[in-house]
Amino acid sequence: MIRRALNQKTASSLSYECFLDMAKDLGCVGVEARNDLGRPFFDGFAPAVAGDMARARGLQLLGLSEVYPFNDWSDARATCVQDLIDTAEKSGAQTISLIPRVDGVGTENGVRQSVLRQVMREILPMLQGRRVLALIEPIRFSASSLKNKAELVEAIEAVGGPGKFKMVHDTFQHAIAGGGPIFPDYTALVHISGISDPTSPLDERLDAHRVLVDDQDRGGTCRQINAFLEAGYGGAFSFECTDPLVRESPRLAAEIARSFEFIDSYAARM
Repeated sequence: MIRRALNQKTASSLSYECFLDMAKDLGCVGVEARNDLGRPFFDGFAPAVAGDMARARGLQLLGLSEVYPFNDWSDARATCVQDLIDTAEKSGAQTISLIPRVDGVGTENGVRQSVLRQVMREILPMLQGRRVLALIEPIRFSASSLKNKAELVEAIEAVGGPGKFKMVHDTFQHAIAGGGPIFPDYTALVHISGISDPTSPLDERLDAHRVLVDDQDRGGTCRQINAFLEAGYGGAFSFECTDPLVRESPRLAAEIARSFEFIDSYAARM
């Protein structure tokens, strides 16, 4: 069985407490909480209380999302990063999530690499003496300022940050990029979702239609999961679905359970 996890986006219609109950019932090792669901982190529970609520159910707080766009640096952005680190520390969350800008600005070769490293050097001192890791997620959209995972690995090394910076691998992002190296040693979390629409091109326009993984998945999610397992990755695989039909389903828990079981059965055949 893979190490199951849930991103709160997948069950955004549930309260934080019900979300934790679902994750526990599904046999998850942990959850990711979000600040972009139109309501406060943890539905207003104090971070320390929210962390205790998760741990009381045998769950880890794997991460808090997010700061966007983290590489459009300013005093205000620095405050957002610091606040997220502080919230993670208080709650016992293991990571924070940093998302690059996807507005077409700063994408030029030479510029994007330089800006990324400058911003990471600003963030690195904020992480010193803290337990929290900063996870950066390459986004493969055409207007993204950070598409290439190899560039991120190079930046992590260049700023002396392997102990404080890791990456998120997203199976949808990897699929629309056409594959490539997965860098398991630099990966701390894998986001999984399926693409079952048979008609649309496999590109960023499907981002809002990421569903649970089944035998119709066009994104090769199970193959990606197996590649990580074979490479020795020991982290969690967290469902991050965006399609409203998934997120608002009255049978969500059963559907997630069925998808996890499908993934496990696929892995067992390899």
